[in-house]
Amino acid sequence: MSLRVVSAVGNSSLLQPGFSLLNFDGNVYFFGQKGWPKRSCPTGVFLLDLKQNEFKMKPAFFSKDSCYLPPLRYPAVCMLRGNAESDEYQYIIHGGKTPNNDLSNKIYIMSLVSKNSKKTTFQCVEKDLGGDVPEARYGHTINVVHSRGKTMSVVFGGRSYTPLAQRTTEKWNSVVDCLPSVFLIDFEFGCCTSYILPELQDGLSFHVSIARNDTIYILGGHSLQSNTRSPSLYKLKVDLPLGSPAVTCTVLPGGVSVSSAIVTQTSDTEFVLVGGYQSDNQKRLVCNRIVVEDNKIEIVERATPDWTSDIKHCRMWFGCDMGKGSVLLGIPGANKQLMSDANYFYILKCKGAEGDKEEELTEQICSQTLTEDPGDSTPFEDSEEFCLRAETNSFDVDDTDTYNEDDEEDESETGYWIICSASCNIDINTWVPFYSTELNKPAMILCSSGASHWVHAQCMNLSESMLLHLSEANVKYFCNEHVDLYKGLRTPQKVVHLKKQPMKPLRKKTTMKLTTPVKKSFLRRLFE
Repeated sequence: MSLRVVSAVGNSSLLQPGFSLLNFDGNVYFFGQKGWPKRSCPTGVFLLDLKQNEFKMKPAFFSKDSCYLPPLRYPAVCMLRGNAESDEYQYIIHGGKTPNNDLSNKIYIMSLVSKNSKKTTFQCVEKDLGGDVPEARYGHTINVVHSRGKTMSVVFGGRSYTPLAQRTTEKWNSVVDCLPSVFLIDFEFGCCTSYILPELQDGLSFHVSIARNDTIYILGGHSLQSNTRSPSLYKLKVDLPLGSPAVTCTVLPGGVSVSSAIVTQTSDTEFVLVGGYQSDNQKRLVCNRIVVEDNKIEIVERATPDWTSDIKHCRMWFGCDMGKGSVLLGIPGANKQLMSDANYFYILKCKGAEGDKEEELTEQICSQTLTEDPGDSTPFEDSEEFCLRAETNSFDVDDTDTYNEDDEEDESETGYWIICSASCNIDINTWVPFYSTELNKPAMILCSSGASHWVHAQCMNLSESMLLHLSEANVKYFCNEHVDLYKGLRTPQKVVHLKKQPMKPLRKKTTMKLTTPVKKSFLRRLFE
């Protein structure tokens, strides 16, 4: 096994924990940025162009008949082939988190429409399902099984938010493990069926699953209720006769206690298990060789690469399978306080020199996400502290026609997730509802000073009653930083002055001839 450093040319902040890698025609595509995509890449899908230990992010596009696909993190992703011999394939994308930390229960089918040196176009279709549809979740897996000429998808595990009726103000966004149900999805008829198996006691999150023919092997995974990583190895066998499907589960010895690991395939029957966490505070630096033949599986330890000191001492890591025995690993930069979006990346080759010559690095057959759950119960929440700070002018799009980003606001820098004031403490990664009226977004109020701007009600120390009053009443509001300025600029109140009676005009002087003596005082009163 060999390990080498690679550097990202701009936009390294796009690669955050929870992303996925897809492979079409030998090219690896990145999906799942942490933030709503800009107009320069309206789909949030990028070609991972790797050359000479550097990779660039080139935006891809969707066809006009595609549905909207949000940039989901921690979804379940797997490849779907028409049949075992077909070279045409699609990807199934189910569940995951949106940039507003909403959970999705939708299922998308993504396929390649066209590709040239300047532009890649995909088609995305949302599948309508009936029956026992899996609830919205993340950190789960989806696999495709083949039995008796039929094909079905299997969904298991994952994590979801606490049901609305059980939420409290203090723990509004708390998460729980999903029920240990196994879902069979028939895409041809659009129906789902759930199965409860006594052998599966926990809805494991961030486990690893490997599918071969009609069998799925599940190992590892984290349970919130017991705060343990399962050492069990489960074997799910799916039989698809003409009637109702039959699902059975067997518990096998020789499992691996790990969560958030990556699995990469090195040959038709051999896989390599890399990374993950063996406890809340310890990464798993041991690698395993997994051999799946017929109806049996063998898991043994194998030689590990020469991990760098940065990897050994970092608290968390994340990454994805790049295919054909290669894995992309990322760790946060050392100066996280100064450069919050600085991540270091490595490529781990699990195949020997002969395998490297046979296959290109970017070829892959499936992807598994490596990251620890950012929920309240784990200590790896700092894996979610990196913010999206990508500049669209750094995308290498050659002469491809692109949208003008000025036409649309970027919600990573505007809208709800802004720094509204010098004392603003609202963080998209750690925010929890403060007011009873909040759910997925912080309450905001408009400051009427100058050009007007939005501020978070919580940062302005507004009580809930005052916030409701300002929302209902037609009054102007001024934030803490502008209220003093507003008072200083207010027009002084008008002073009521006493009205003065205008002076009477002086009469013209007249000459009077007095025939009788008149007193001077009388004359003065007469002319006043």
